[in-house]
Amino acid sequence: MNKLIYLDHAATTPVHPEALEAMMPYLTTQFGNPSTLYAFGSNARQAVEDARAKVAALIGAEPSEIYFTSGATEADNWAIVGAALAHESKGRHTITSAVEHHAVLGTCEFLKKHGYQLTVVPVDADGIVNPQDVLSAITDRTVLISVMHANNEIGVIEPIAEIGAIAREKGILFHTDATQSIGKIPVDVNELNVDMLSLSSHKIYGPKGVGALYVRKGVRILPYMHGGGQESKKRAGTHNVPGIVGLGKAAEIAQATASAEAARLTALRDRLIDGILTRIPDCRLNGHRTKRLPNNVNVSIEGVEGESMILQLDAAGICVSSGSACTSGDLSASHVLLALGLPHELAHGSLRLTLGRENTDAEVDKVLQVLPGIVSKLRAMSPVYEKQ
Repeated sequence: MNKLIYLDHAATTPVHPEALEAMMPYLTTQFGNPSTLYAFGSNARQAVEDARAKVAALIGAEPSEIYFTSGATEADNWAIVGAALAHESKGRHTITSAVEHHAVLGTCEFLKKHGYQLTVVPVDADGIVNPQDVLSAITDRTVLISVMHANNEIGVIEPIAEIGAIAREKGILFHTDATQSIGKIPVDVNELNVDMLSLSSHKIYGPKGVGALYVRKGVRILPYMHGGGQESKKRAGTHNVPGIVGLGKAAEIAQATASAEAARLTALRDRLIDGILTRIPDCRLNGHRTKRLPNNVNVSIEGVEGESMILQLDAAGICVSSGSACTSGDLSASHVLLALGLPHELAHGSLRLTLGRENTDAEVDKVLQVLPGIVSKLRAMSPVYEKQ
């Protein structure tokens, strides 16, 4: 059986062997609750604090500014709702972008249903937010701006530092979802001018079910989880010690290897992009050609559906994802691709291929060998593709 070619690292990554090794004692013999006072629990508490310091170092923060969560979705929810409620005496207006992850868009819509105003700023054809559009959207009632650092579908890197500078000048809290950028490109909370930042473990070769929210010292947000006094009384719930330790180790590894890995992945990415665009006619790259994550390739292929290509590639042992989502039988085009101005039929024919540390030149060659034939086969059966 041929080796599986996994090209969906934006969805999740395998746990790094060193992260798993670091976790094992806390899954077995070192099972103490870090909230207890005796030494057995204190050992677990020290492991949590060591991990906190490693996550902080990865993003240029102080350990006291890192709060562990169940993942980036919780961190997004907490940042947006917690900040909005804490500052509603100033106003009830939030700003976000049209290409955010649903964890941000859905949370902003939740606030809207509860009386908050929401402005969704557009993106250009490359998927990039214009900071001037954010500036124009600000009112004297704006309390929060949330714009992602790098897009989860098309990999475009947004001008976060510029938007953050605008927010700071106006005295408005600024949050960014950095789930996709952490560990792939340099992320420094001070250089980015952010007040809050969300991240997830399983996107950087850590375990699932754990993430973190960075909250700049002095920024006031209300707790989202209520109960115990964990996380400086800001996020209740017994610590997921093994998960937190795994995240800490993954962050440590990412800090040490990200620069070299980014250069390697960029070369693979560009080879994959050039190969697809050269070998498959009526195909376009989605997102800016260079202002994108080192590992992200997103293309729309005319005359075929993304789901059909995924199934054909899966049969060939290649795992990728699509820009369109199939949920409960309802097929809907990606809101990100529609925001770029793509027509529905082209948005449906998208593929996202995201590279990782195990991918090789030979695997890229295999994709470039297999994909054109799949596209030709599907186009031959298509009632809408007429350029045959």
